[in-house]
Amino acid sequence: MAMGPERGYLNTARTDVGQIDVGLRQYMLSVYNYMAGGLAVTGIIAFLIASSPSMQMTIWGSPLRYVAIFAPLAVVLFFSFRIQKMSFGAAQLTYWIYAALMGLSLSFIFLAYTGTSIARVFFITAGTFAATSLYGYTTRRDLTGVGSFLFMGLIGIILAGLVNIFIQSTALQFAISVIGVVVFVGLTAYDTQKIKEWYAAADDGATRGKKAIFGALSLYLDFINLFLMLLRLFGTSRS
Repeated sequence: MAMGPERGYLNTARTDVGQIDVGLRQYMLSVYNYMAGGLAVTGIIAFLIASSPSMQMTIWGSPLRYVAIFAPLAVVLFFSFRIQKMSFGAAQLTYWIYAALMGLSLSFIFLAYTGTSIARVFFITAGTFAATSLYGYTTRRDLTGVGSFLFMGLIGIILAGLVNIFIQSTALQFAISVIGVVVFVGLTAYDTQKIKEWYAAADDGATRGKKAIFGALSLYLDFINLFLMLLRLFGTSRS
């Protein structure tokens, strides 16, 4: 995902490196805090719904399941196209609404996989994400070309997933999951570098705050998709 000028951080003139570095650390900390908060909201809501048979039936046994499936996509598309015109408060509210809707959508994983395997894969995902994001933050290598290649891979995964809805191939699903892990690991590094560069391109506090929220959304999506790919590979089915 992209928003605003990119590749600006490395070339920005700096009169007070120490001050900018402190500001950058605070900015990145806010990005990770928003991301972690979004994951917490998603996880809590998903767990509460999965723990209530009546809620499960209300959502997944009725037309509401289509809301659970498609509402997060609608909100993230709205957010992506409208973020620059939103106020900072509206951007925050939209982000938390999206995280809550994702909890609704992801509640099915507690029904499909054992709690132990979900926890195990979550910690694997967290460790992988942390290492890859740290690489994206610290590397001096320009990851723009890698990001373009990974985006093409993402499109391929989406198309293959749509095809597999109809053919239901276990082998294709396995291939999608393996390739998906590679793609989202790479996107984590790419997005982290991109978010870092947004910091210098922001010309006021409100813009920087919105970019922090949008950056958190990018990393949130990388984490969730990496988690789901790994869960398909290593999760233990309840059936």
